[in-house]
Amino acid sequence: MSSLYSTSRVDYQGQQRTLDQLEELMVTERNPARTQEMWTKWHNISRPMAQDYARMVSISNEGARELGYPNVGDYWLSNYDMPPDQMEHEVERLWGQMQPFYEQLHCYVRTRLNARYGDAVQPATGPIRADLLGNMWAQEWGNIADIVGPTTRGGYNLTNLLQQQHYDATRMARTGERFYTSLGLAPLPDTFWERSMLVRPRDRDVVCHASAWDLDATNDVRVKMCMAINADDFQTIHHEMGHNYYQRAYQHQPFLFQDGAHDGFHEAIGDFIALNTTPDYLAQIGILRRNQIPPASADTALLMRQALDKIAFLPFAISVDQWRWRVFRGQIQPADYNTSWWQIRQHYQGIVPPGGPRPADAFDPGAKYHVANNVPYLRYFLARVLQFQFYEAACRQAGWQGALNRCTVYGNTAVGQRFNQMLEMGRSHPWPDALEAFTGTRQMDGSSMVHYFQPLMTWLETQNRGHQCGWDGMN
Repeated sequence: MSSLYSTSRVDYQGQQRTLDQLEELMVTERNPARTQEMWTKWHNISRPMAQDYARMVSISNEGARELGYPNVGDYWLSNYDMPPDQMEHEVERLWGQMQPFYEQLHCYVRTRLNARYGDAVQPATGPIRADLLGNMWAQEWGNIADIVGPTTRGGYNLTNLLQQQHYDATRMARTGERFYTSLGLAPLPDTFWERSMLVRPRDRDVVCHASAWDLDATNDVRVKMCMAINADDFQTIHHEMGHNYYQRAYQHQPFLFQDGAHDGFHEAIGDFIALNTTPDYLAQIGILRRNQIPPASADTALLMRQALDKIAFLPFAISVDQWRWRVFRGQIQPADYNTSWWQIRQHYQGIVPPGGPRPADAFDPGAKYHVANNVPYLRYFLARVLQFQFYEAACRQAGWQGALNRCTVYGNTAVGQRFNQMLEMGRSHPWPDALEAFTGTRQMDGSSMVHYFQPLMTWLETQNRGHQCGWDGMN
């Protein structure tokens, strides 16, 4: 399944295209016939996986039972220092904190897409068509900010700035490293720069999905990605290096404790740093001139761009593992894999596939890397919550007084010292201890995320007056 996913190419507009090429095209393609073609052809590559996936579920569950767990879903959920059913309730509690915001965002985005494409492509009510959101899986919607976002008065385009200043992959990575060293953390070893893969090799097929690696549990850390010079990958390299810095920080722990406090921590570390890549930070490092920093009146647009990625992602992340938990528990049988996948996506996300219902014998979940490679996904949901919790705590420690979304702790070694204390704990304590070490609280909490986006929530509620929000199949 992993090989099929990473080596698949599809015929699009007379050329054989890799997934990362299709992803890049979807960023700017606004012809709904073409986005539907790309979306459909990529999702069809995973149809042959269905039988293998069912076999893998059977083998994996057998292994889980040998370890004393009823199934793989419960095994994954047991990873959080609480019983699996309690953790599942915790996920729903956290989602409940952000669900009202997502419903407002969905409502507004649907209205804008309807205005752009008309009723025949995107109706004014009901779910949103998955291929119109600028992302192959409709998991993050920031790429359609040009359609749905309010204009940024005096704004800037980070992708254009990076390209105008002749950034390449190495310079993007060096910039990411400099954020961590500004907090007082040590530079990455020379081997990182010698052994990392930052661009797609010309001589072989590779998995381009960005990832970070710790090869020897001491100092051989690396990043593996096919970097494009754009705003998304600028954020991604800050994120991936978070894994590497976490790995180095806990290397002195006993081997079994050389891991994140839980897997959501590992994902949240770099995302917390990436939240700090504010206009002020970009000005401090010379990417943006001081007179290019957007005025406060532009914050709605800046927050919208963030929400299109951060908020829109939450129900997608829950959907991926809700489907898998039910598959592993036998609540969804192989014959219903695809139908149930879309029922869950519609329930949480309000998303439907283009072109009407998908064939029952398709295997659309396998068109997502983490399903084909059997990588748990809940970590990314938890990371979205935790990164804002870390961020608000760091800004509070730094004495930040302004709007939360404008805060950056770049160069603050006092914050860096407390941050590193949490990183060094690794998995040697229950995760509430690690959370408390940096934030002063012991419970994961979506209120920092709510606080960050509150100005946008107020704006969205005003924009949505008179519109019928929600969709069929939602709570």
